[in-house]
Amino acid sequence: MKLAVFQAGGSEQVGIVKDGKILPVPGVDMVELMADFASHKASLDELAASTHGWLDLTTVDLRAPVRKPGKILAIGLNYADHIAETGRETPTQQMWFMKASSSIAGPYDAIQLPKASPGSVDYEVELVAVIGKGGRHIARADAPQAVFGYCVGNDVTARDWQGHSPQWSIAKSFDTHSPIGPWITLSDEMPDPHGFKITCTVNGDVRQESNTANLVFDVWAQIEYLSQAMTLEPGDLIFTGTPGGIGWARKPQVFFSAGDVCRCEIEGIGYIEGTCAPE
Repeated sequence: MKLAVFQAGGSEQVGIVKDGKILPVPGVDMVELMADFASHKASLDELAASTHGWLDLTTVDLRAPVRKPGKILAIGLNYADHIAETGRETPTQQMWFMKASSSIAGPYDAIQLPKASPGSVDYEVELVAVIGKGGRHIARADAPQAVFGYCVGNDVTARDWQGHSPQWSIAKSFDTHSPIGPWITLSDEMPDPHGFKITCTVNGDVRQESNTANLVFDVWAQIEYLSQAMTLEPGDLIFTGTPGGIGWARKPQVFFSAGDVCRCEIEGIGYIEGTCAPE
């Protein structure tokens, strides 16, 4: 099953996505649904089998499936080709940073080129794990049960600001710099997220291309590690790493310009696409 947040008729709603259409799910909030999914599953399955009430996806405005996550956690240097292009050694420990929840944007929203960093904004396609059951001290074997589902993310980065400090959080937290979506592919449809093609294009030019099987620390290892330090809660987002091909590492370097269209896509989920525009 795929679940989205959309706007139609002036209000935001949760919807079931299937075959290019979306069916409103009345009276539910996405994060509340994540927190108690077991009690909703039967009614959702019944709704999904309905033949009435479906809307064409092209007639609605898809929004970020989680608008205000409690935590956005992102791992650095987690694909071998990306590590190689940075000239760094393969980490022996997971390298984490936080992104501000105010950086969240919808799947087709514009990507701002900030006044403070108009010429150094870069792309990073990522698989995003959305926490459902969550918990603390989650063993690797139990990590799949902690995940509600998966979406596509773009860890947009102001590279000049990334050099201001050893800590990357601010450089990766500008407004609109965490677009996610287009919906959440639930873990019952994607029980193992490793083994799916992941790509990023800019104006149709392929910039990043890999497979989620190539993660240095896989999703289960990430959840096991993070949950030693903090309770993972419904709606928390984990950006699981980006493959090689970032603009900063190219020769010459290539960053976003106004009008550029960046498309991030993951097999089995879908794609998000944003047009770059000055703040």
